This record gives sequence, structure tokens and C-alpha cells, in this order.
Amino acid sequence: MKNIILASSNPHKLEEIQNVLSPIKINTLLEIGFIDEIEETANTFEGNALIKCETIYQLYKKPVISDDSGLLVHYLKDAPGVYSSRYAGQNATDQMNYEKLLNNLNDIADRRAKFVTVICYYQSPRNIAYFKGELTGSIAEQPEGYNGFGYDPIFIPEGFNQTLGQLSSEIKNRLSHRARALEKFNLVF
Repeated sequence: MKNIILASSNPHKLEEIQNVLSPIKINTLLEIGFIDEIEETANTFEGNALIKCETIYQLYKKPVISDDSGLLVHYLKDAPGVYSSRYAGQNATDQMNYEKLLNNLNDIADRRAKFVTVICYYQSPRNIAYFKGELTGSIAEQPEGYNGFGYDPIFIPEGFNQTLGQLSSEIKNRLSHRARALEKFNLVF
């Protein structure tokens, strides 16, 4: 069985990635003893995913997988984008972020949005691959549901009338932007 280091401390991402990539063993940052924060300074999802991979690879010289994800809202010219996790400020909670987004869309009819994930698989400095997944939908008027994390309580996937926060983990993990990127990864891995 092949081992890959996941360059993320997010337990939700770990669970989703491990479910899709099983039986590949995913080593967490905690398992390898890495506790520092990796600063995401790029202005693209690809760039931030690469920063995380390079940081971990340089220290451990083992294959690394990372992702950078975000919500792009059409009316807001694709904001919050790469700043999705800190939309309401550096130490913002998920609720603070989606409440700011809902306030910015108050009385706005165009609520089209999409989640985007870019996965970087870094085997060496000469062997780097990217896999992109998207999930289109719209922003709800108010939060609904407690399943998931981030913007899930306010994002309604295309073809559904419930938010990701209301859908079961099984359905969400099957249609999510991260699952779609991981499926592409699985095809070549």
C-alpha cells in the first residue's frame, strides 16, 4: 500500500480524501510531526496547493497531496475565491464567513456560485500533477443544515433543493468538488 502525506490539518478534508482514496494510506501532518502553519500566499488555487506540497516535500522527501478550495460567487466577481476560509478575516469561523457572504448578497437575485478544488500531487520537483473539480449551484437565502463545514449550509448544488449542509455525507462526498478532483486523481494514480 502506498503512503501519501496530506498537507492539511483540516479533519474534514482528511476524512473526505481518505474515503475517496482508500486503500491508499494518507498520513496527516500530525502523524508526521508537522505542527506549523503553512501560509497560503498565492492568488490561485493551484499556487496555494503547490506551496503546501513544496513545504512538506522539502522536509520529508515523500509524495504529498494537497488541495486548495474555495467558493466563487458570480455576482461578487468570483469572490471570495482563494480567500474563502478567511473571507471575514484571518481568524474567522465558518459561520462568520458565510454570514458575511449572505450580507453581501442581501437583496441580490443572481446567486449563482461554484465550489472549486485544485489538488496538487507532488512526487518530486520534476513530477507534479494538478486535478481540478467543480460543483455548480447557488447561494441560499439563509443557512440550513449542519452536515459538512465551510459554506455547506448556504450552498445549494445544481439539481438539488437542499444545501450541502442538509444532504447526507454519502451524497455530498459523491458529488463534491473535492470528490470530482479526487476521481481524476484516481484515474491516473
